[in-house]
Amino acid sequence: MGKFVQTYTDNKTREFEAVVAEASSKAMGESDPLETPLKVFLQFTMPIPASVTKKRLKSILDGMEVHTKKPDLDNLIKATLDGMSGIVFDNDSQIVNISATKKYGTHPQTDILVMEYLPT
Repeated sequence: MGKFVQTYTDNKTREFEAVVAEASSKAMGESDPLETPLKVFLQFTMPIPASVTKKRLKSILDGMEVHTKKPDLDNLIKATLDGMSGIVFDNDSQIVNISATKKYGTHPQTDILVMEYLPT
């Protein structure tokens, strides 16, 4: 028997991809997916845990503490790109430059900027 790799996408990831796909469709309107090389900027603002002390909350809000818990940044990037694929761009192989950050914030959100890559 041949060997093969089977991947599994959990429900939370699928739901996130669906939210990204819906927002992408809304943002793109009637436009076709981009076909050029692209650079992508992603910023993931993660919720502050309810159990945080007042001292630690101040440190987080002052930007002195970064988000080092799950989900992993690479998984957030992958889910976001998968949600945009076929809507914002034809295929994520078009992305030649990517910048991503993960931080705490009072309003969890994902900010996305996609730009045509112009070699210098």
